[in-house]
Amino acid sequence: MNFKQRLSKFLYPLIMRLTRSSQKIEQIKKNDGHTVPAVSFYSLQSPMNNGDRLDFSALKGKKVLLVNTASNCGYTAQYGELESLYERYKDKLVVLGFPANDFKEQENGTDGAIAEFCRVNFGVTFPLMKKSSVVKGSAQNTVFKWLTDASKNGWNTQEPVWNFCKYLVDENGVLTHYFAMSVSPESPEIVAAVTG
Repeated sequence: MNFKQRLSKFLYPLIMRLTRSSQKIEQIKKNDGHTVPAVSFYSLQSPMNNGDRLDFSALKGKKVLLVNTASNCGYTAQYGELESLYERYKDKLVVLGFPANDFKEQENGTDGAIAEFCRVNFGVTFPLMKKSSVVKGSAQNTVFKWLTDASKNGWNTQEPVWNFCKYLVDENGVLTHYFAMSVSPESPEIVAAVTG
């Protein structure tokens, strides 16, 4: 870990307190109408960090938490919380990390360097995808196109506003929640959504 990464990890609890109390963004959005997606979540695929391809049809029957990640962010300590959540509930949950460099050059590493950083510093064993863009635009990752397009997912248009925004898909491929970066992966809200 470089100095900036160590400082961010040290300041993470303060960053979480400050941003959680901020009312500038909506922290949690829910699919209260249980709207079924027009395009199946299980029709998606994504290139993985290791060069393999993940076919989302292999995720049927489990909840999936999809998170845009970065190695040089004030929220980077959430890698550890995501790993803890994944380890605790891996019989019913898959966590997928999507490294992205969309916010102020906070993910400059190669796919190999990102995987090594996550493994060494946070013990990450959950799948990491190939680095890509997650914000709306021509280069947006196809998975995040689905997550942020209501005509595909059924209801949500919220794109990531920063690193470590989280999207939860249920066991049937329905997008149920959006959680902003300031919602900890170990928060009561996320744990309830995963276990409920």
